[in-house]
Amino acid sequence: MSVPESCTVLIVGGGPAGSFAAAALGREDIDVVLLEAESFPSRYHVGESMLPSMRYFLKIIGLYDTFDAHGFTRKNGAAFQFNRSQPEAYTDFIAADKSGYAWNVVRSQADDLLFRHAGKCGSRTFDATKVDSVQFEPTDVAMNGNGIESIDPAAKLGRPVSAKWRRKDGSSGTISFQYMVDASGRRGLLSTTYLKNRSINPNLKNIAHWGYWKGGATFSPGTRMEGAPYFEALTDASGWCWFIPLHDGTTSVGVVQNLETSIAQKKQQGSPSTRNFYLESLNLAPEIRKLLRAATISGDIKSASDWSYHASSYAFPGARICGDAGCFIDPLFSSGVHLAILGGLSAAVTIAASIKGQCSELQGVSWHTKKITESYMRFFLVVSTGVKQIRCQDDAIIRDSDETGFDRAFDIFKPVIQGTADADSTGTLSREDIHKTVEYCFNALMHISPNEVLIEKLRSVHSAGADKVKAIEALEKNLTEEESQELKYILGFVEDMFTIDNFIINSIDGLVPSVERRHLGLVEAKQVECARL
Repeated sequence: MSVPESCTVLIVGGGPAGSFAAAALGREDIDVVLLEAESFPSRYHVGESMLPSMRYFLKIIGLYDTFDAHGFTRKNGAAFQFNRSQPEAYTDFIAADKSGYAWNVVRSQADDLLFRHAGKCGSRTFDATKVDSVQFEPTDVAMNGNGIESIDPAAKLGRPVSAKWRRKDGSSGTISFQYMVDASGRRGLLSTTYLKNRSINPNLKNIAHWGYWKGGATFSPGTRMEGAPYFEALTDASGWCWFIPLHDGTTSVGVVQNLETSIAQKKQQGSPSTRNFYLESLNLAPEIRKLLRAATISGDIKSASDWSYHASSYAFPGARICGDAGCFIDPLFSSGVHLAILGGLSAAVTIAASIKGQCSELQGVSWHTKKITESYMRFFLVVSTGVKQIRCQDDAIIRDSDETGFDRAFDIFKPVIQGTADADSTGTLSREDIHKTVEYCFNALMHISPNEVLIEKLRSVHSAGADKVKAIEALEKNLTEEESQELKYILGFVEDMFTIDNFIINSIDGLVPSVERRHLGLVEAKQVECARL
């Protein structure tokens, strides 16, 4: 089968975000073409640990039973060692429901299942096919991802209408479309090449080295945590290490460190090979080292850096950006695939709504950007709080000074780190539950700021109630340059961190998603409320 000359929706990238969007739209009989640059099933990606929300998402597109039967390692929870003097924190996925587990997956196999399923749902799928460029047509007005007229020249590209592609067999061509989903991964075709609206998160500038081991021991045998993926803070507080058992008999083991610290340590060690530096870094995770006593490395050591970033918007007329193409936070708490699939679903929902006339295209653009920002910000706050605790291991950041362990913190984190804040199909999760998580993280981040004067100023703003915007403006006038930079980072990529709870609502702009097959789209929140009465 050859790549067609036209389609209704072109999806660039066959990872979790792109394949999920293709499957969801294909089930609506919408004409979808999915182009993936790499070849399946050998396409490699790190990020093997899933969240319970994955089960909910897979059921939406009818893939749950096949995925569950594949044989991936069941993940009943995850253990975190933030401080050597404190017991491990454990987030239990099956405490309330034995079927609440997630999985640790071999990504090449999991991603292949999603990609093939998109084809079974009606999308035309092509791997080994790279999109090199996108062509645009002028529109009457340039709109940004918040649905308002943009003052950013980068947003005045117009509407995407066609793309040039090239296959590994040497063939090439152009495909026209009405809508485009950019799920091109870290490459970020639209964000980096055309919009140029991606920013690195400065407080999460890390580097990771990882490899796969055979013969690793089981974590915490004989306890409720037996076989769980294990995340251990490094003894020098420069980062953390992951230990994730996989169903193919290997264990994914990676070391995440502050980039500057890693560079300094490598220089101090005489610039060793990547493999030797990785092995030396593992000594900073003594518990994981014990689990690897009888294990051997299988294959090469891999590395990546500068992966924590976000975009200022994730949509414009005719285009949606999702997954790593728009944003990524950090491997801690395993948010990558969750946010990718959530983004793919949001892209599918808003495009379907636009096609069906359930909302205007500008409403769909606004809804998608707000949904991605909302979910990203929740995870960013939790990850940032966890990273701060790792870097300040002797301080009581996410626990009280007289409190043993981190169980209370993880109970508060649960709506986010288990994905239920985005995948609560039962309606049992309240806005107050999520707001509690945000509030807890906010207070923890303020508590450990190195600038105690700024802390007090921030506390005064945080308690300013309805006058927070004016309070922030007054605060900015009285800050030193260093304080201004710190505040700018905190407020950075969302409109206002102090009112983030305004984004954490079931409806956005008065619209809620419908994910039922044949009814994918957006509906008025009032209609849903009336139907529930």
